[in-house]
Amino acid sequence: MADDRIITALDVHSLEDMKRLVETLGDRISFYKVGMELFYSAGPDTVRYLKEQGKHVFLDLKLHDIPNTVAQSVRALTRLGVDLMTLHGMGGRSMMEAAAAAAREESARLQIARPRLLAVTILTSIDETAWREVGGACSIAEEVKKLAALAKESGIDGTVSSPYEAREIREMNGPDFLIVTPGIRPSFAVADDQKRFTTPSQALHDGASHLVIGRPITKAADPACAADKILEEIQEV
Repeated sequence: MADDRIITALDVHSLEDMKRLVETLGDRISFYKVGMELFYSAGPDTVRYLKEQGKHVFLDLKLHDIPNTVAQSVRALTRLGVDLMTLHGMGGRSMMEAAAAAAREESARLQIARPRLLAVTILTSIDETAWREVGGACSIAEEVKKLAALAKESGIDGTVSSPYEAREIREMNGPDFLIVTPGIRPSFAVADDQKRFTTPSQALHDGASHLVIGRPITKAADPACAADKILEEIQEV
């Protein structure tokens, strides 16, 4: 049975590849992430197809621009009926407030469910060395906490954060705040390019509400079997 806490990242670049994977996984997976590679290659039809199949959609385009541009982008993406979408927390309070207002207003105008907005904090491919190279003055953990607090103050529903920061964000922002964690690697998978990662069960124990899992499923010799193993691993959490 599907578990909405698992979001499978569609790390493919065509609509045909996406359809094959979704058909292979069947009812095991109910939530999918459409990222930049797929959306820029195949466009809004990716979202439309998934919604037609009764799936939840996490649209991960990491919006980051001036407040008006981000607000208008959120309005357009809201019309697609996505369930979650991302913007960069580094865009600041005004940008996040404008995005939150746009999602509320557009969903009310269309009388559809409002998409939940997630602020991206620090990418999980960034370690402390890389963080210092781009001017980070405090630790990654401290910066993530600042951005998570600012996101909640700005009307954003949650964050995309490393599982290493999930526990503190949960304690700080409460039970209703969404915490979506990439950098999840089950015991049978390799780390790939992630620097800050953990297992599915540990991330959920630490406060994550959703886990983004891509290559351990999509690049497995048997994606359906890999998904089953992960679902079994989190069954008791």
